[in-house]
Amino acid sequence: MSNRASTCRRAPISEMRSFVILLSVLATLAAPGGRAQQLGVVQSDVLVIDIDRLLGNTAYGRRLQAELEEARDRLIARNDRIAAELEAEELALTAQRATTPANEFRAMADAFDSKVTELRRESEALSRDLERRRDLAPIQFMRVVQPVLGEVLTEADAVVLLDVRSVILSADVVDITDLAIARVDERIGAGPETAPPPAAGEDDPVPAPVE
Repeated sequence: MSNRASTCRRAPISEMRSFVILLSVLATLAAPGGRAQQLGVVQSDVLVIDIDRLLGNTAYGRRLQAELEEARDRLIARNDRIAAELEAEELALTAQRATTPANEFRAMADAFDSKVTELRRESEALSRDLERRRDLAPIQFMRVVQPVLGEVLTEADAVVLLDVRSVILSADVVDITDLAIARVDERIGAGPETAPPPAAGEDDPVPAPVE
């Protein structure tokens, strides 16, 4: 059995852009009657943030990525172990062919084929679960850090926070990525042990890691 886990890719971030843009609502709700003027935060109507850097340079984001890498490595090791076991079993079965009646050998071969098929299905299901975890990780990350970003938005007296890659031309736009990384590390650290529950209409919680 040769199925291996797919190589780790950067998690898609299109799902996160709605989180970032919706932070503009938090700016008006967080401080009715006037947004806060905080020292150390540049005042600007429009803020931008590099989501890739936020995910890759915060302790929480790095932890999520490390967990996915570990799950991928466990899945590869599992597939390699099963492949080696099946290869040995196939060789043993082949060695019995000359001394086993044809009908008995056919039954043994059919049982082996069924086992291979079932194990392949299990491996494919685990691979799909891992892919789903990878796709949901950015959403989980943004769900946890969103309150921190909302605070920065309010302190900057801003009305919207945009993904830096969605900005083609800009003037008087403040990039808060470095500040956001520091704030997230300060407030959240390595993050919660379990994923927060999904909001209405979102996907189910992240599947359990591959054992």
